[in-house]
Amino acid sequence: MTEPAALHIVRTLRDDILNGVLAPGLQIRQEALAEQFGVSRVPVREALKQLEAEGLVKTELHKGAFVSTRSLEEIEEMLDIRIALEVRALKLAVPKLTREILDKAASILGTYDRSDSPQEWRDLNLAFHLTLYAASGRPLLVKMIEDVALMNSHFMRTYISATVGRDDAQREHHEILDACARGSVARSLQLLEQHIEHTRAVLRRKASPRPGIGRFPSTSAR
Repeated sequence: MTEPAALHIVRTLRDDILNGVLAPGLQIRQEALAEQFGVSRVPVREALKQLEAEGLVKTELHKGAFVSTRSLEEIEEMLDIRIALEVRALKLAVPKLTREILDKAASILGTYDRSDSPQEWRDLNLAFHLTLYAASGRPLLVKMIEDVALMNSHFMRTYISATVGRDDAQREHHEILDACARGSVARSLQLLEQHIEHTRAVLRRKASPRPGIGRFPSTSAR
């Protein structure tokens, strides 16, 4: 079955925004999108409304739609939200982690270790964390974590101007997984919070003096 036009546009634009093809602050013109996708403006407007609900697009009266931007302070607040949500999810998940789940998380980290693609690092990073959090039995919480993490990764591009690498992040991932495998809730939560706080430290060191301008290469999300 052919995918509905609005959904196809949403998926395409979401991927372009999250992958940095469409830079923060860039204007999105409905007529250009309608021509690009060979549709009327109706599905385009529907798609933009959905992306606005996800926080990826902002519509301004009399100006049109733009790829969303965030200030440094707002991105730091998003990291605070991540800590609150993810620590809660992992606290619920650790006692329920099975050998199958732990093996799946370890397999993801193995693929991460072998990958040379920063974009793939971002996807594998998220897959690793969500694999652990899924054991919490809180699907709405896990979906919220996924949405915030993707949005945070997108906005971080505005401030981090170069790939920061994967070695430190991967070392922390393996430490978190080891603590989870041992069933140590307190240690797992401590390591996870430190893991996200390290992202904040990188953000502060590399914050651009000209937020929202230009395009930046991808970075290893934590």
